[in-house]
Amino acid sequence: MSDKANAEEFYKKLKTQLLETTEWPSEYLYKFILKSDVKKIAEIEVVFDNLGAVIKTIESKNGKYTSISINVVMKNPEAVIAKYIEVTSTIEGVISL
Repeated sequence: MSDKANAEEFYKKLKTQLLETTEWPSEYLYKFILKSDVKKIAEIEVVFDNLGAVIKTIESKNGKYTSISINVVMKNPEAVIAKYIEVTSTIEGVISL
């Protein structure tokens, strides 16, 4: 199975879970990990700009990696998934959790 097929299956399952467990609109917590790079962190912040997102970053102990947590109100599961796809398809090396 290709990475694309795996991603499609993951997002399909996520959408189902979000529909079953959450009333929309709702606050959603995104978590990403990437190698510490100020430019890439800024690119992620731009994706969530003008949404009223609260963004927190934490560097690993040795400073090699950065964890990014983003709390933001999203209107529906499709909007949640669209942001995941936007981040992972435009910013190289990002791992979504």
